[in-house]
Amino acid sequence: MADQKNSKPLMTGYMLSTQLMEVDGCNRCQECMKWCPTFAVRPDRPGITPMYKNARWRELLAKDHSLRAKIFGGKPLNDDEMKLFTEDTYSCTTCGVCGTVCEAGIKTVELWEAMRPNLVARGDGPVGKQNMFPKLVKADRNPYMAKQEDRLCWVPKDIKIPESGEIVYFAGCTAAYRQQALGVATVRILDSLGVPFAMLGKDEWCCASAMVRTGQREVMAEHAVHNVDALKDAGAKTVLFACAGCIRNSAIDWPKWYEGYIPYKNVPLSVFLREKLRKGEVEYKIPLDYTVTYHDPCHNGRHLMHEMGRDWAFEASRECIQSIPGVKFKDMVRNRELQRCCGAGGGVKAGIPDLALDCAKARVTDGEEVSADIIASTCPFCRRNIMDGRNDAKSGIKVLDVVELMAASMGLDMTIPENPYTKFQEQDVLVCGPAECKLDTVERQAPGKDLVGEAH
Repeated sequence: MADQKNSKPLMTGYMLSTQLMEVDGCNRCQECMKWCPTFAVRPDRPGITPMYKNARWRELLAKDHSLRAKIFGGKPLNDDEMKLFTEDTYSCTTCGVCGTVCEAGIKTVELWEAMRPNLVARGDGPVGKQNMFPKLVKADRNPYMAKQEDRLCWVPKDIKIPESGEIVYFAGCTAAYRQQALGVATVRILDSLGVPFAMLGKDEWCCASAMVRTGQREVMAEHAVHNVDALKDAGAKTVLFACAGCIRNSAIDWPKWYEGYIPYKNVPLSVFLREKLRKGEVEYKIPLDYTVTYHDPCHNGRHLMHEMGRDWAFEASRECIQSIPGVKFKDMVRNRELQRCCGAGGGVKAGIPDLALDCAKARVTDGEEVSADIIASTCPFCRRNIMDGRNDAKSGIKVLDVVELMAASMGLDMTIPENPYTKFQEQDVLVCGPAECKLDTVERQAPGKDLVGEAH
């Protein structure tokens, strides 16, 4: 006999009618199974693949919503059934490669992100430590339990940051508190190029990507409205992002909650710097004699390529890397819209960390197969997870941001000023002299509360 919770039907309130039709549109061609990054490392769990999730969603809905159920009465959902389905549904990074290869044209990312809030509303999701996201972000406006007034504590003293301007750099939580080398490299480059830019400081709140990805939407509206209003109040016409998760949320998710005109353009830093390169404004001083490959972030690639174009999503970063003297560039076999997800997205890193780690190790192997010294990316979150995979696999490959590579070759000082979060830094870096740069790793000096916070 089912208890009260199990007797509660599966909910569909967060799904559009077209998405319910898409569930029925799967033709079971199995193409998604060939590309799914989580199934690749969990081949014994076909239930995590899009084809099986769609089939089981239909079966679960039919128990209470089918014509048969309406005539003869619905069948209760039991604990074991819903627990397994929830685990399988959350074992997805929402990377979107399944939608890219789907022969039926199903918009899978949007579909999974519509399923999850229904599971949350029913009381089945989220999984693992994902349920701590709303509390943390609501309390501190960032997931790292850090002080908002410290948002710019990493900015070098010789760089003055105004609070308003037509160009605003939105740093993101990870660069502000955990990968400050990226933040320093960014402001150094902008300053050296004479770009007049502003930052929001304590008025920059978490983009709240993790809330949307895990189906916990209650914080999203507040953060979306706040950030858009803060950028408008700052006079922003162009907003620069060095975080793929942040720009994805700004471009796709914030407008869903914001009622009103959004006057600014969302621009990845790589696209902005590519234009500076083409104008001849970037001057390199030090060659980087390393083989570099590029990991396409899902959020800045597959998620935005249809809105912004493939050149914007995939080629700008590669052009930046290849502009650096001394660099030998090699693409991994899986690249651009068919790249292999790092494994951290969709809340997987916090909810199912062992799955995220195994996906990261698979991506490290991709880099090793092209003999790369460095895996470069434009997503701090990808970088974090790939580094964890690298460490677990005991690989010698390094993981850096494209912006840091450019700043190093430009001969810019990327020293992180001492601040309350210096002890939490753990990242690969380039240590440069007058004629060459050498790879090194900054080790964390104190344990950080990162497992919960590191989830886009």
